[in-house]
Amino acid sequence: MTDSRLAALQAAAPDLRLKTEPGDLEHYGRDWTRRWTPDPLAIALPGSVAEVQAVMRWASAHAIKVVPSGGRTGLSGGAVAAHGELVLSLERMNKPLAFDRVDRTLTVQAGMPLEAVHNAARENGLEYPVDFAARGSCSIGGNIATNAGGIRVIRYGNTREWIAGLKVVTADGEVLDLNRALVKNSSGYDLRQLMIGSEGTLGVIVEATLRLTDPPPPTNVMLLALTSFEGLMEVFAAFRERLQLEAFEFFTDIALKHVLAHGAVKPFEEVHPYYVVTEFAIGDEAKEAAAMAAFEACMEAGWVADGVISQSDAQAQQLWRLREGITESLAPHVPYKNDVSVRISRMPAFLKETQALLGQAYPQFEVVWFGHIGDGNLHINVLKPAEMAQDQFVRECEQVTKLLAQALKAHEGSISAEHGIGLVKKPYLDSTRSPAEIALMRGVRRAMDPQALLNPGKLFDA
Repeated sequence: MTDSRLAALQAAAPDLRLKTEPGDLEHYGRDWTRRWTPDPLAIALPGSVAEVQAVMRWASAHAIKVVPSGGRTGLSGGAVAAHGELVLSLERMNKPLAFDRVDRTLTVQAGMPLEAVHNAARENGLEYPVDFAARGSCSIGGNIATNAGGIRVIRYGNTREWIAGLKVVTADGEVLDLNRALVKNSSGYDLRQLMIGSEGTLGVIVEATLRLTDPPPPTNVMLLALTSFEGLMEVFAAFRERLQLEAFEFFTDIALKHVLAHGAVKPFEEVHPYYVVTEFAIGDEAKEAAAMAAFEACMEAGWVADGVISQSDAQAQQLWRLREGITESLAPHVPYKNDVSVRISRMPAFLKETQALLGQAYPQFEVVWFGHIGDGNLHINVLKPAEMAQDQFVRECEQVTKLLAQALKAHEGSISAEHGIGLVKKPYLDSTRSPAEIALMRGVRRAMDPQALLNPGKLFDA
């Protein structure tokens, strides 16, 4: 705290919590990528919008770079502070603020964990439907900053669809109250939507008004074993035609191997190349009969080799663990993660091409594929061989990502489906966006943050 700049910040905001201990700097200065050595100036933990404003006014006056921080569960280096930036953590701003039963909205502070948002909505008889495995540790502000998707996009869409309004602090400390939960608002540019997915480069999201919906209907879960990826797409089409799908997630035999080694229960005696966990609405005999009819039709067509349907909530959770446990089971293997998307119709061609490409170019790597079939999102995890040094592994994986970027450009896909660009994907942004788009994005950034103070180096260099 001997730094005169921090003394000035503390004077400007006397009740602001500041941390400078080495352990705190390391903890708050990184995200789940673990690829950069944290080196922040300090950690600021505001407890109010006014304190966030004070931080940004101080940063503007002293030309201090600022990294907004939520749960830091990102996989693209978007919350890394490695060059003396101030980390602005919203974790203390973690409470619900208001519930409106008529508008069916919930206003919350940006540091509120997603699971707490779910609980607050349910306490009022409604649902915030965006969901994913990191629900207990990620924050709603971070979800908004990356337009997070998750396992129920097929039914409910991405985070973007559920944001009725945002309160944002700008780089110079002004507060923007965007859209104010209006359903219709044709009064010029929708800056709320611009903030969603901006990765903290345009402003600090401090509050969000979330749209809520009815609780989901009773559901059941089915695990399917499939013979081919082409067949998987046929199964998706068959189930989507007959059922109200809540989720449709796939993973490979390699992914299952790792989850089983991590303690999950083996679902089938035989090993199959692809698996699907699907959740769908039930509630009456007709819907249950439709589910069985879809399963039987896919069996008869030869697309499905085996299957099991949950008979209890406990068994449903057990089946979901086979999908949601993948990330945790891979963590000891230091995976290099790619998060890509293509149009749903192009997934079979893209997967076939990239599996062959990576198998030929990098036979020494074990590659784990899983993802969200209903929205064209594939997670490609390259596992580090135990004997390979980490820096060499990252260098070789960056060559893998270059190959993926080229394939994505050919298939008109995206290098980042739901984790943002951050530092990891920045070199490959031009595989997804045209030079004209990138130039416009840079222009927007300059207009809103002329000093390039907010989350510097993320998305693209200022």
